Amino acid sequence: MGHKVHPNGFRLGVYRNWEAKWFAPDKEFKPLLLEDVKLRRMLLARLKNAGVARIETERSSSALTITLHTAKPGIVIGKGGTSVDQLRDELEKLTGKRVRVTIQEIKKPELSAQLVAENVAAQLEKRIAFRRAIKQSLMKTMRAGAQGVKIRVKGRLGGSEMARIEWNREGRVPLHTLKADIDFGQTEAKTTFGRIGVSAWVYTGNFPTEVPSARKGAQADTVAPLEEAADGETPLAAAITPEVSAPLAEVVQAVAAPSQAPAAAVTTGAAATETPAPAEATKPKRAPRARTAAATGEAGEKPKRATRTRTADATTDSTTTPKTPRARTAKKKE
Repeated sequence: MGHKVHPNGFRLGVYRNWEAKWFAPDKEFKPLLLEDVKLRRMLLARLKNAGVARIETERSSSALTITLHTAKPGIVIGKGGTSVDQLRDELEKLTGKRVRVTIQEIKKPELSAQLVAENVAAQLEKRIAFRRAIKQSLMKTMRAGAQGVKIRVKGRLGGSEMARIEWNREGRVPLHTLKADIDFGQTEAKTTFGRIGVSAWVYTGNFPTEVPSARKGAQADTVAPLEEAADGETPLAAAITPEVSAPLAEVVQAVAAPSQAPAAAVTTGAAATETPAPAEATKPKRAPRARTAAATGEAGEKPKRATRTRTADATTDSTTTPKTPRARTAKKKE
């Protein structure tokens, strides 16, 4: 057996509020609850053609506030507010308290499940085919902007002897999701061959679940200093901890000091190349190694490229000095 849960009662206290907003001690609760039931029955019977979808009651110590959610506020108000005044007088006689009536208009009645169910019931009372009535209501509701609709009809349909259930759905109706904004409504169609129950579910999207403004403000405060630091082009270490700036300066100076030594070494190497040396005493392989080391210290390039550039310089400067391979051939001849 399936365990059916009322969609409105399933979301009470989570995303949906109560229709009766009042509190009473144990002895007064029973008569006040009976009074609420009588008020709702009287209002629904009197305002049957006004399209009332929801009635909210709120009680104080000496007054009663009734809020009517209707799709046709003109019928409830009447000409010059005469209908509302008569309704208020009847409610005061019934309750014996001061009654305040407020009216709220429903801008899109196609998205109200109660009004959708009443529309299908009215068509069934006019002997319209139930399948046609269901399909027309589904199309109207989906065009109004709903994400899913489901309509179910139960009773003696089409003149059948036994009661049966027929239903149709368009879109998606996630009944098990608490954050889904699902409106539920039900009513009865009084036909010549019995009563037919009509239920409607309308899914219009999820309830808004945004981050509170206090948390948003806290996040903005924490992120603001970093953004200012990025715009001002200050170092990240100085923006986070200003005390780190002094050790960083010392490290930079320590790294920059030895970088001047290779420059002096390069100048001495150039002076050494200008003075010619005897062919027998010089070793041909050590000279390019010293020059490559100087080049790597000065320019920070790869050793192969540095040796190529230095050998090119050596060939241009060695016009007066004999080449190393010639010295080897002279040794062999001697």
